[in-house]
Amino acid sequence: MDSEGVTIKDKRMFGGLAIMVNGHMCCGIVGRRVVVRVGRNEYERALSQPHARPMDFTGRAMRGFVYVDPAGCRSNRQLRLWIRRGLHFVLSLPPKVERWGLDQYLKDRSFENLVYLGQ
Repeated sequence: MDSEGVTIKDKRMFGGLAIMVNGHMCCGIVGRRVVVRVGRNEYERALSQPHARPMDFTGRAMRGFVYVDPAGCRSNRQLRLWIRRGLHFVLSLPPKVERWGLDQYLKDRSFENLVYLGQ
């Protein structure tokens, strides 16, 4: 989905589903919780909101990301506020340039054009 130069895609991440905006994770769902990327500058403010806590997916808090428990997103209004926080942050970042992986390279090139290391 593109809207005025903004690219939005979904991607499997953190064992859930992430919403990517211009190549950056904005928000998503992990289990029953919403994940929002608020950035380091808004992190403490976001944590002060009811039902928000540090995203500790790896066992350590990931500064700039928060989990919002289901009670904090019960209404559409609450959910929209959290999504806006994520959008505010990621839209302040320059768009990421997608990198080509080997699969994409192989789709777009013939085997003859591959250069193998060590030859």
